[in-house]
Amino acid sequence: MKMIIEQHPFKLKSPFSITGYTFTDSRTIRVTLEDEGHVGRGEANGIYYRNETESSMSAQLGAVEDAVVLGATCDEIQSLLPLGGARNALDCAMWDLTAKRNNFSIWELLKIKPKPLATVATLGISSPNAMAEVARQYSKYKNLKIKLNNDGPIERLEAIRAARPDANIIIDVNQGWTFNELKEYTPAALKLDIAMIEQPLPRGADDELEGYKSIIPLGADESCLDASEYEVAARRYDVINIKLDKCGGLTEGMKMVKLAQRDGKGLMVGNMSGSSLGMAPAFVVGQFCQFIDIDGPILLKQDIENGLHYGDGGLVGIPSQKLWG
Repeated sequence: MKMIIEQHPFKLKSPFSITGYTFTDSRTIRVTLEDEGHVGRGEANGIYYRNETESSMSAQLGAVEDAVVLGATCDEIQSLLPLGGARNALDCAMWDLTAKRNNFSIWELLKIKPKPLATVATLGISSPNAMAEVARQYSKYKNLKIKLNNDGPIERLEAIRAARPDANIIIDVNQGWTFNELKEYTPAALKLDIAMIEQPLPRGADDELEGYKSIIPLGADESCLDASEYEVAARRYDVINIKLDKCGGLTEGMKMVKLAQRDGKGLMVGNMSGSSLGMAPAFVVGQFCQFIDIDGPILLKQDIENGLHYGDGGLVGIPSQKLWG
């Protein structure tokens, strides 16, 4: 077995702003595993709010390279590395390699009949008029995800709704509201036909949601990193957002799917940005989700070869095995 760790930055088409951050590029790492002529690949962007970088993820991977080369299994990788981008890239490369070794597709391995998925297109925070214009430019995307903070969120939503009366809209606050602001903004958001509010309160400061019945479903992102945090998040939120960078790979992501299905919780698949190589394993999780956010490649100036196809309605085609799986 040979393991290659590379850094692959991708430039964004334009700066992308959320609560507390503005991004100009997607700084991914790539793991390539080679074994007896078979090649598996995985990509990760890391968890920005836990200060993961290409260098820190590469260092984590370098520390376990000997174990991987000597034949560490996918299950063993879960204990070799903590949750986060490094484990995600390695875990997804292992899944890809396993499929290639056995001459199976990922769908045959997991016994899933895949279907195309309709992703959101995500709008970063800017002025109400600018966000409305981006919403119009995304006319082929039926589903929109709107990044908001506590600076005039309803004004922005009103402008976007006027520009796109046809759209299915969810909003993502990235921990940017207080509990009182959530209660203040929710009635107006309901009138604007908002389908879900993702991560309104800060991670670690959302205990007030226990016992609170929101008139719009609430989604946990930063408040539910992996399966170990699921039980608490499930008491506070209606929807669990699974991001492979966040939970540490497809193995953990599928574990979270089973927990949510057991409890009848809504599911969302999300991304930390990146190319189609990063979205392809998320496409597997998306087969079980009501909300699909795998739009990372459409924010890039250039995707990778054999990338996903994004068609009318935001419909994303099934990944080719040349890409992953």
